[in-house]
Amino acid sequence: MIRPIALTAIVLSLAACAAGPGPLRGTFSTITPHDASEGQGVGDTVRWGGLIAATEPLSDSTCFQVVGKPLGRSARPTDDDQTDGRFLACREGFYDPKIFAEGREITVVGRIDNVETRKVGEYDYKHPRVAADVIYLWPEERNDYRAVPYGFGYGFGYGYSRYRYY
Repeated sequence: MIRPIALTAIVLSLAACAAGPGPLRGTFSTITPHDASEGQGVGDTVRWGGLIAATEPLSDSTCFQVVGKPLGRSARPTDDDQTDGRFLACREGFYDPKIFAEGREITVVGRIDNVETRKVGEYDYKHPRVAADVIYLWPEERNDYRAVPYGFGYGFGYGYSRYRYY
């Protein structure tokens, strides 16, 4: 009797990990930013993510220009050279550009409300615009290493161990 209960608990906890953080869960349109830039999917609810290219605080909201990337199982942008196209995500309130900085990973949930043409360098680029309900900034991955003693008696020396410092 205990085995089925334990197995169910393990499966449910693994499924929760794969689904991503709570605000990013749900059912969403499969349209990509590239497809939406052609005017498709206006009104659809999407979950898109990628790397912040620019953060633009306005008088009553903040808009993020994002280089779209495919999302992994946890809804975090993947770490590869693929792109789904750029998009804009706008939300009410102030988001500090020093925190929501260029190169940080975000995932947004919202509704596609239109397409804006903006310059990327000298190129006119069509950006689908998302009225965001959720802006999820992913934590930066840190690789802080320092030398620590290890071993006992003969073989005592120094090696490297991963520690986080805040």
